[in-house]
Amino acid sequence: MKIGIVCYPTFGGSGVIATELGKFLAERGHQAHFITYDQPVRLNSLDPNTYYHEVSMHDYPLFHYQPYELALSSKLVQVIKKWKLDVLHVHYAIPHAYAAHMAKQILAQNGIHIPVVTTLHGTDITLVGRNPIYRDAVEFSINASDVVTSVSESLKTDTESFFNITKEIQVVPNFIDRRVYEQQRECLRRQFAPEGQRIITHISNFRPVKRIRDIIRVFAEVRKHSNARLLMVGDGPDKEPARMLAYELGVAEDVIFLGKILDIDRILRCTDVFMLPSEKESFGLAALEAMACAVPVVSSNTGGIPEVNIHNETGFVANVGDVEAMSKYVLHILNSPAEEERLRVNAKRRSLLFDIEQIAPQYEKIYEDILAS
Repeated sequence: MKIGIVCYPTFGGSGVIATELGKFLAERGHQAHFITYDQPVRLNSLDPNTYYHEVSMHDYPLFHYQPYELALSSKLVQVIKKWKLDVLHVHYAIPHAYAAHMAKQILAQNGIHIPVVTTLHGTDITLVGRNPIYRDAVEFSINASDVVTSVSESLKTDTESFFNITKEIQVVPNFIDRRVYEQQRECLRRQFAPEGQRIITHISNFRPVKRIRDIIRVFAEVRKHSNARLLMVGDGPDKEPARMLAYELGVAEDVIFLGKILDIDRILRCTDVFMLPSEKESFGLAALEAMACAVPVVSSNTGGIPEVNIHNETGFVANVGDVEAMSKYVLHILNSPAEEERLRVNAKRRSLLFDIEQIAPQYEKIYEDILAS
């Protein structure tokens, strides 16, 4: 099959999932055509069967904001015509599903039918989609798609409760590629913990919804009872406020901000506890990646996270903002070797349920069914 993939090319979970899915499908002999405004960060366009088509934007004095939806729709029409794509898989309702519908209507006038699969990832529904400015367009785009999927049962429920959805939503969870985490790679523990400190890690885009200042508060409490260091991987608007809080709480020397890193498995391999205290999370891909490295997770119990991190099995969950409970859970793991080992084994075992070998065929079947119908 020739599959068009539309996604954001950034470090966010939706872009990572879309890119890894396309790469895996390319390995299986399909053509994966990525159509976006920049090359996805995890894509090597030299890989066999992978193609990158840039959506170009032009500055016109008339436009205060450049009309990306129009540029994307036009590019989709061009690519679908030239490469004779079989199916279009768009990740994120805004603006990708909307642009895909526009492209589909243009192509229909030329006798070309292109089925559209829309995958909902979270923010497009739980935050942006709930804005009254976008709600009608989001609802229309979802219902206009040929097939709709969501990455968790929680997100499916949220979507159906907020929008008037006439389409069946299929749950296809996010995934990891176990091969990445089974490679023998150098452990960086001595680099980050030269005195044998325990390592706590967080990875995100540092937006307010991630509540990274809660992580600093938890770490400050943990630091009173355990010789530990905190690795903060990523970047975003709450980075500097979190850094300042670390200074205020007297733990700045043991909090390391690493910025954006591609090889996150190298960080996770030397991690003892992973933290994800998000206010809202449709799935919790970073937690799953940690579990793939046999790392226990301490998280909030919101959204789709409890579908991934099982309380008292792969780690612990607590109410959003409950810094005291999260601190106790982190210390419990760090101070109980037998308990830590139990959680590590369970985390690794559960992560294998979300291996790409298990999940990608579900998307393949969706494509095959839609083409056969």
